[in-house]
Amino acid sequence: MFTKDIGIDLGTANTLVYMRGKGIVLREPSVVAVNTRTEKARYVGKDAKQVIGRTPGSIVAVRPLKEGVIADYELTITMLQEFIHKALKGRIFTKARVTICIPSGVTPVERRAVKEATEKAGARQVFVIEEPMAAAIGAGLPTTEPTGSMIVDIGGGTSEVAVVSLGGIVTSRSVRCAGDAFDAAIMNHIKKKYSLLIGERTAESIKLTIGSAFPSENEESMEIKGRNLMNGLPENVTVSSSEIRDAMAEPLSRVIDAIKTTLEETPPELSADIIDQGITLAGGGALLKGLDKLINRETGMPVYIAEFPLDCVAEGAGKVLENMDKYQDTLVEYLKYYEK
Repeated sequence: MFTKDIGIDLGTANTLVYMRGKGIVLREPSVVAVNTRTEKARYVGKDAKQVIGRTPGSIVAVRPLKEGVIADYELTITMLQEFIHKALKGRIFTKARVTICIPSGVTPVERRAVKEATEKAGARQVFVIEEPMAAAIGAGLPTTEPTGSMIVDIGGGTSEVAVVSLGGIVTSRSVRCAGDAFDAAIMNHIKKKYSLLIGERTAESIKLTIGSAFPSENEESMEIKGRNLMNGLPENVTVSSSEIRDAMAEPLSRVIDAIKTTLEETPPELSADIIDQGITLAGGGALLKGLDKLINRETGMPVYIAEFPLDCVAEGAGKVLENMDKYQDTLVEYLKYYEK
């Protein structure tokens, strides 16, 4: 009666929770605001994100995950407990089975940390699935068939590139360069060119409003506010989408290199399938304007954006829970690993 099946996309930037039979029931930023005097969490999720860069000295907004892996173990447990509690709306949380997603490039130690944190947050049974696999399932790719499908999942901390076939990952690349790296590149550019200091939230706002990966006919500009490093006073400057594109060129090239390397390592039979099926983009980074055109120009492959790129990983985790027999192969190696 009390069994609940939950799929969690534990992301560097956002955490999504999928509940069996209900779909995605929670989307929250992966942020915790901590009171430094008591070392206790004051705010979690959306409430914590709103206070980033606006807190008094006694409260610090922390992101417990960095580059796809746990950076602060205790805060990750607190955050997971809060999100699971919110998703269940206070219902009794016993005997819950949880599928949680991790980047494909993590070490066994990092993988175990995710599993143990989820158990401490209250899960009875934890299955771990690699993010690119979950993203491919969530995007509706034919992962269990003997055809090659390529998924590129660009999140907040990591970009995952993988070729999947017959329920497994044939070849993959995980680079710790994604949305956060784009934001950092924008902050550095504005600091160098205008001697203006801006925060993470402003950099993200610039990326979402005028950021692009490929030139377009309608080049936009935007007025931003920050602190002048020369005189310490607040100041406004106007930036254009072309200079923001130049600022993001280096991290974007690292993602493109990962895609090219993965294509080079793909067996020829599966390469032929990818030419026909194309490359599917998922994750928040897929929403960057013109990214599909840039990847198409660099690889010559057709590129498609998943219908709901932000939800793909959580949807995939949920589908695995609902069809455990069908997707057994995606979990088997972890089951053996954790039964020891």
